[in-house]
Amino acid sequence: MALGRLQYHKMSQQVKGYALGAVAAATYGMNPLFALPLYGIGMEADSVLLFRYIFGIIALAVMLKMRGHNFAIERRDIIPLAALGLLFSLSSLTLFESYNYMDAGIASTILFVYPLMVAGIMACLFGERITWLTVVCLAGALGGIALLYQGDSGAMLSLTGTALVLASALSYAIYIVGVNRSRLSTMPTLKITFYVLLFGSLLFVVRTTCLSGIQVPPAEKWYMWGCLLALGLLPTAVSLICTTAAIQYVGSTPTAILGALEPATAVLFGVTIFGEALTLRLAIGLLLIIGAVTLMVAAPGLPPLLMRLRKMFPRHRR
Repeated sequence: MALGRLQYHKMSQQVKGYALGAVAAATYGMNPLFALPLYGIGMEADSVLLFRYIFGIIALAVMLKMRGHNFAIERRDIIPLAALGLLFSLSSLTLFESYNYMDAGIASTILFVYPLMVAGIMACLFGERITWLTVVCLAGALGGIALLYQGDSGAMLSLTGTALVLASALSYAIYIVGVNRSRLSTMPTLKITFYVLLFGSLLFVVRTTCLSGIQVPPAEKWYMWGCLLALGLLPTAVSLICTTAAIQYVGSTPTAILGALEPATAVLFGVTIFGEALTLRLAIGLLLIIGAVTLMVAAPGLPPLLMRLRKMFPRHRR
């Protein structure tokens, strides 16, 4: 009886973990859903991101207090946190700017090559060995990008937009390496994210002050504040909470694999809500990129799986 309850509890924990991982990925993929309507009323990326960061900072501050954390940091942590904040904000800025040059679903999918960039950085700077599986995954992802780069009509995607998305992916990859390879790796995740958003928001404060000024939804479009609030809560706060909980329930690898729902969600909203075209060529490109990155993330769990499959089909001696 006790063993049965233990197995049921373990299965329940796994179900919760997978559900939370799916919610985390799906909410992060909602960026275009709330950003594009704001572009439609004339707001620019800098103002959209400034309010997104402000609402995200408020939400994270509340979460920090609810979990009993303080806001204190050491003086030597300021520069690393500021550098990470700049990288994170640059990744956000280049991604949101790319929406002006290409379909949001395609931009979000190309962004999903950042794990491959992380592998390259770790190999070049920290001497990690690149396996044949990493090479295969990189080839598959690049092949998918090539399919995305030219649609069935023969029209090329914007070179500027593609460069912006790749710059966003690279900035985020360097950010991930910086978090994992610095002394900040011992700091609570919520505190790191809070200060990253706090320092990162300074970029948009400077840009809005020096460029076009801070833009807000017009009075007759007051309901667009809901999109700004949703950007700060769903793709930022909710996604972070669910990601952290999913890792606790099922581990980092399954949670990362569920991250493949991010570009899929962006494509789904782009096609169903914003009327973006999804051709056969683009669909194959999406599958190649998602499949390549998922295979690389899942690689550590493949040998045990293959061993179990081998035991299911034992070799018979003659």
